[in-house]
Amino acid sequence: MSAFVDFLRPRSWTVRVRSAVASTLVLAVCLIAAGGALLGVLYSSLESSARTAATARAVQVSEQLETDLPGQIDESLLATDGQIGILQVIDAAGAVQASSIADGGPPLSTVAVAPTATQDLGRIERDETGDFWVTGVGAATADGPVTVLVGADREPVEKVVTTVAVLLAIVGPVVVALVALATYRLVGAALSPVERIRTRVASISNSDLGERIPVPETRDEIARLAVTMNAMLARLNAGQRAQQRFVSDASHELRSPLSTITAALELAAARPELIDASLIDESLLPEARRMRRLIEDLLLLARSDEMQSPHGAVDVDLDDVLYEEGKRIEAVTDLDVGTSIVPVRVTGDQPALARMVRNVVDNATRHARTRVELSCSESAGSAVIVIDDDGPGISEAERERVFDRFVRLDASRTRDEGGAGLGLAIVAGTVAAHGGSVTVDRSPLGGARFQITIPMTSLDASDDLHP
Repeated sequence: MSAFVDFLRPRSWTVRVRSAVASTLVLAVCLIAAGGALLGVLYSSLESSARTAATARAVQVSEQLETDLPGQIDESLLATDGQIGILQVIDAAGAVQASSIADGGPPLSTVAVAPTATQDLGRIERDETGDFWVTGVGAATADGPVTVLVGADREPVEKVVTTVAVLLAIVGPVVVALVALATYRLVGAALSPVERIRTRVASISNSDLGERIPVPETRDEIARLAVTMNAMLARLNAGQRAQQRFVSDASHELRSPLSTITAALELAAARPELIDASLIDESLLPEARRMRRLIEDLLLLARSDEMQSPHGAVDVDLDDVLYEEGKRIEAVTDLDVGTSIVPVRVTGDQPALARMVRNVVDNATRHARTRVELSCSESAGSAVIVIDDDGPGISEAERERVFDRFVRLDASRTRDEGGAGLGLAIVAGTVAAHGGSVTVDRSPLGGARFQITIPMTSLDASDDLHP
């Protein structure tokens, strides 16, 4: 019983059933409308033809009466056929002077029509002889004025229309049933490749994301679906490999400081007298700080993956951020710092933007030989930050990979202050969250040029980067 109730709910129908039902309903409505229109046009056409024949016969009889008496009318004009059902000549007193063969009934009408005039007398029913559309034509004879009445028989018209209606009633359901069956079969055949794709995708597990769906040679929707599914599987496979590399790299990065701290603590446990300020300052605290920075970076990257929009959006003066970074570099390094800063304001997450700028500046500072240049400007409704250094630069083949996580390039750009290869990944995530872009190019100074472009359009302050 429940299965029957579910079947009555259109939402529970399959695509094949819904398509068959929809096509059946549309065809049925069209056939009913077309059949009704056909019957109406057919009836109107046959009626018009019968009335025209009746009028023509009445005119012929009236023309003969101009020279002959009613009793002298040609018998061929008094004959009936499939359209003319009855003919009568009525005098001014309403008596029948002549009539069609086998007609001996009373006059169809006593209405007197003036000579040479034609009048439609409408529908007149006679129980004995039938139902007629009657036309009257007046005529003047030697015995006085008469009226010629000709009745077009309605029965043949109704028989033809009824026959056509019966045929439509018989053929229509057969056509509808054939269309429903054909639609059901055709939709099933069209969806069978989709079902095969679904089955194949369902059989692919996390361990075999490298498998792909065969793409048909046709260039139809099924082929595009297969291509799309393969692209999705490729993205999932790439994401899985990236996640595995991320976990592996994170474990490797955490293992080093943990091993150092564990070794120091084991040594301290075995030789308590060795615990001194030198062990704490040179081994335990640096490794603990390095591990804390790494964990903070990992948390920031994880949160940026969860939320792709800025948190606590406020107005941020990027020129102030770059000015402070320039002062900081001058205070802590011997590098020559050049600045070209104009007032530029964007709407975004102030701490995240400051961290973004600091990571790029620290990267430039770490690899610069003698000089770093910072600049910001406005271009085409966006804020543009450019940071140059005169270091070894980044090869063109590595300029995209440098923003991946745990990526370190050649020896000239290896970690030297506890860096784990996450700084530029954080930069890329922050820029993406603010709807911007970051690129690496060759600097006029000879090193690397990082150019960050962030739209100045206001963002929704309710959006969150951090949960």
